[in-house]
Amino acid sequence: MDAAGGRLRVLVVDDEAPAREELGFLLSRDELVGEVLVAAGAQEALRHLGAGDVDVVLSDVHMPGLDGLDLARAVSRLAFPPAVVFVTAHEEHAVEAFELQVVDYVLKPVRAARLAAALRRATAAPHPSVPHPTVPRPAVPGGSAGAAPGPGGAPQLGRSAGAGRRAGDETLSVELGGVTRFVQRSSVLWAEAQGDYVRLHTADGSHLLRSTLSQLEERWAPAGFVRTHRSLLVAVGAVTELRSDDGHHTLVVAAGGVRRELPVARRHAREVRERLVEAAVGRAPGPPPGLPGPRP
Repeated sequence: MDAAGGRLRVLVVDDEAPAREELGFLLSRDELVGEVLVAAGAQEALRHLGAGDVDVVLSDVHMPGLDGLDLARAVSRLAFPPAVVFVTAHEEHAVEAFELQVVDYVLKPVRAARLAAALRRATAAPHPSVPHPTVPRPAVPGGSAGAAPGPGGAPQLGRSAGAGRRAGDETLSVELGGVTRFVQRSSVLWAEAQGDYVRLHTADGSHLLRSTLSQLEERWAPAGFVRTHRSLLVAVGAVTELRSDDGHHTLVVAAGGVRRELPVARRHAREVRERLVEAAVGRAPGPPPGLPGPRP
């Protein structure tokens, strides 16, 4: 932390000089930043980190020798690790970044508003070396005051030290308007086929994933998902009712304030009933909601 005014000391790590200069210029205009250090690679960055306090590291991912992922792993072993933000032109490392507890993932070309949002996200992250300045966050159009904004003002999911994750869970990286979000499979209530994509519905909203429903069904069936319709895959644990009316079947999914009635195709009805019975037996004695109990 900068001694003057308690502002941030930020370390920029990139093997390309123009990228370092651009980030340095943008940071110099941010009221949270008191000092900017630069490094042309991970090795030089580690020397800076060993020489003094750094609050936030802005690092590229693809670099010669040790890359940004290696640097993030090294930083995590420090007694007082700074917050790490990846600034890169490559999207494919988003899931690895999440697993390394990287605070944010900013795609190049970098916009000033996006970088400012990443810095404010870093100050809100639970890292012992990052101060919490009393500078107000920029307003987020259409968002809540407490949400850390992403590109275009869209709020991002919190990612503090694996919050909400379960053992054996799957992390999904989804994109919307330049924002990378991370969704846990365990938070998905149902998935809906939409062309070459699948829309994942959670208690917090919906997210578009580039995949097919058949691919998800193959991976997620052992985790408690069942195909109920040619375009629907449902989490068995989220089903509260199964209804039958003149041969037409529907089920109710309810969790976290969300309640939705979904169709069950005739060809899938038997499997859905069997899976619900299996789940109900595992949870408690007696039939699942909406199914008749055994006859006396």
